[in-house]
Amino acid sequence: MADPMMSRIGAAMELSHRGEREEAREAFTQLWQYAAAALHRCAIAHAMADVQDDPREELAWDLRALDAVADVTDEDVGAAGMTSTAGAMRPLLHLNLSEDYRKLGERAAARRHLELALAACDALPDDGYGRMIRGGLERLAEQLGTVG
Repeated sequence: MADPMMSRIGAAMELSHRGEREEAREAFTQLWQYAAAALHRCAIAHAMADVQDDPREELAWDLRALDAVADVTDEDVGAAGMTSTAGAMRPLLHLNLSEDYRKLGERAAARRHLELALAACDALPDDGYGRMIRGGLERLAEQLGTVG
C-alpha cells in the first residue's frame, strides 16, 4: 500500500515541476502542519526549499530537511515504497545546503557541507540517482575551487 502522505507530497511536487510555485508552497505549508513522521517532514522541507524565492528561506527549509533526516530509518524509507536507504538521502541534503551557502556567499559553510556530502557518498547507490548526486558534487567542488 502506498504511503498516503508521500502521495500528497508527490502531488505538491508536481505543482512545482509545472512551474506553479505559489500553489506548491501553499500545498507544502498545509502538509507541513500535519506531518509527524520524520520522513514526511524531511521530504516536505526538501521540496519546500526548492520553491522558495528568497535564498535564506531556501536555506532554512534545507536545514529543516537535514534535521529531520537524522530520525529517518531504512524501515521508514522502505515502508514508504522507496527503494533507497535513509543514508542515501544525506549526500543530496548536504549538496543542497552547500549550494545554498554558495549562493549566499558563505564559502566556508558551503565547503563544510560539500565535505559532509562527499563523506556520505558511500551510501549512494550505483545507479542514476547516485550518479546524479556525485555529478552535482563534482560540479559544486569545481565552483568552490575544492578537490572533489
